[in-house]
Amino acid sequence: MPPPKTYLCLMQPHDLLCPRPEGLYSPAGDFFVDPVRPVARALVTHGHADHARAGHGAVLATRQTLDIMALRYGEGFAGTVQAAGYGERIDLGGVRVSFHPAGHVLGSAQIAVEANGLRIVASGDYKRAADPTCAAFEPVACDVFITEATFALPVFVHPPAADETARLIASLAQFPERTHIVGAYALGKAQRVIRLMREAGHDAPIRIHGALEKLCAYYETQGVTLGPLVPATLDGKARATAEDGVVVGPPAAFADRWSRRFADPLTVFASGWMRVRQRARQRGVELPLIVSDHADWPELTATIRETGAAEVWVTHGREEALVRWCELNGIRARPLHLVGYEDEAE
Repeated sequence: MPPPKTYLCLMQPHDLLCPRPEGLYSPAGDFFVDPVRPVARALVTHGHADHARAGHGAVLATRQTLDIMALRYGEGFAGTVQAAGYGERIDLGGVRVSFHPAGHVLGSAQIAVEANGLRIVASGDYKRAADPTCAAFEPVACDVFITEATFALPVFVHPPAADETARLIASLAQFPERTHIVGAYALGKAQRVIRLMREAGHDAPIRIHGALEKLCAYYETQGVTLGPLVPATLDGKARATAEDGVVVGPPAAFADRWSRRFADPLTVFASGWMRVRQRARQRGVELPLIVSDHADWPELTATIRETGAAEVWVTHGREEALVRWCELNGIRARPLHLVGYEDEAE
């Protein structure tokens, strides 16, 4: 086992970032990263509701994340907002911060926090697989890497998303008389699934739940071509078409009468959790698609190595297994036990 690396600086990591009930806090810069309750100054990694919340005094995030927050919460979601470009360095009370692509959803970012020769990178949520709907993850060299751990068990190895999409396309051909209702999280997953279907050759109109309309329209303005989309329902009733085909909606829609409006619905769910058969059975999913917007086990461990970090902090997920892997590989590690971040909606 190689000896652990040491910090060649006077500042200690906890002086730069430390966990508090509100979230990760920087004592040196007086700001929070992805706080779970309103604070004076928040840096936000991406637009999912468990990371991006309304009510902060000031928010710093990428332009796309700010736009998504405005779509979801309204224009007055924070006292003031500031957009950060990828790679742009911004000084906050003597602490330099910069945003770098995370590959999770449109506008998602890792946040690098640096002072006195010490750099900590907070990953937020991230994935390494190719995704035509957002900028690809870029490894950032750092002393401390704060990584998510949603799928931090060796059993989680995601198959290529194109292969899973091919299964959906094949089912559409095999059961043309059935409405394939695809459950996909409204921000990121839904647009990715739609784009994957287009790349697989499905050019027919795709019907979408009302919760997806504004976000899909925004993705289009950002250069993500989704093809013809039409509302799934009209005046609360399923639209009458010669072939119902595909309907994409948020997972919550499966739990109410909305999905039962369609002809002979075939339930599809796109999630990394579909690797666990029991979860698919519990949800009544007929066609589980293992399509994830989070890194799997090989990607998590490879990313840690790529950052060159001497220390790893693990948060929101299967923390213990990844901490143990780090220890076995000579990397200092600890779980943060942060609360308020969900993985079920993935």
